[in-house]
Amino acid sequence: MWLPWTYALGIAAAFVAFSLGARRVDGPRASTWSALSAFAREAAVVMVLYALWIVAGRLSLIDVEGAFDRARWWWDLERDVFLPDEARLQEFFLPAGWFIQFNNGYYALVHVPAMIAGLIWMWVRHREHYNGFRNVLALTTGACLIMQLWAVAPPRFVEEFGVVDTPALYGQSVYATLGYQTAGQLQAMPSIHVAWALLIGWFGFRLVRGRWRFLGPSHAIATIFVVVVTGNHYWVDGIVAGAFLAVFVPLEGIVRRIVEQGRRESVNNLHPG
Repeated sequence: MWLPWTYALGIAAAFVAFSLGARRVDGPRASTWSALSAFAREAAVVMVLYALWIVAGRLSLIDVEGAFDRARWWWDLERDVFLPDEARLQEFFLPAGWFIQFNNGYYALVHVPAMIAGLIWMWVRHREHYNGFRNVLALTTGACLIMQLWAVAPPRFVEEFGVVDTPALYGQSVYATLGYQTAGQLQAMPSIHVAWALLIGWFGFRLVRGRWRFLGPSHAIATIFVVVVTGNHYWVDGIVAGAFLAVFVPLEGIVRRIVEQGRRESVNNLHPG
C-alpha cells in the first residue's frame, strides 16, 4: 500500500541526517561513506517528490464542478479517434473476478515499489544515467501534477460510461485507504501511474541487455492495461503522460549537455593550457 506523505517526509529527514553524518566520516573507509551519503541524499529527494505527489491528491482542484464535463469531452474525443471503448474492454474481463482483483492489486501495490526498484537499479548498475532518470522523473511528475489540478473525473465516476469501479467492488480502493474524498480522486488526466511505468520501460529497454530487456516495457504495458481495466483512467490519460516523457527525455539530455559543456569551458578558462 502507498506510504502516507507524513511518513515519507520523516524518512526523507532521516536520510538527510544520515547523509550529513556520513559526509563527516574520515579514514580508510571515507570513500564508502561518501557513496552512502550520496545515495541517502538522492533517496531523500525521491521521498520528498513522493510526498509532494501524495499531498497533491489532497489539494483543492480547479473547477471541480466541471470535472464530469471534461471527462465526457475526453471520452467523446477517444471515440472520435477510434480508441477502444474502456467499458467494453472491462466488460470482457469482469466475469473473471480473480483477474480483476489481481489488477486492482497491481494498481495499488506495484506502482511505487517499481519506481523505487528502478531508482535503486539505476543508481547501482547505471550510475552515469541516474541523474537523467531522476531529472525526467521530477519533470514528468511535476507536469502531471500541474495538469491534474484541472479536475477530470475518472471513468469509474461517470455512470453513463458503464465503467465499473472495480477497486470499490472488491474493497481494494487505495484512495479510501489514503483518506481521499471525492474531490481528491478527480485527477484522472494524466496518469502518473502510466508516466512512471513508461519511464521505467524506456530506460530499461535502453540499458538492459539479454532476456531481461523487456521486463521494463512489460511493466509499462501491464500498467496501461491495469489503469484502464480497473476504471481509474482513460486511454488518453496514458497517451498524454507518454507525450510528456517524449518531450522531457530529449529536453533533459540537451539541457544537461549544455550545462556540462559550460562547466568544461569554465574549467578550461580557469586552467588554460
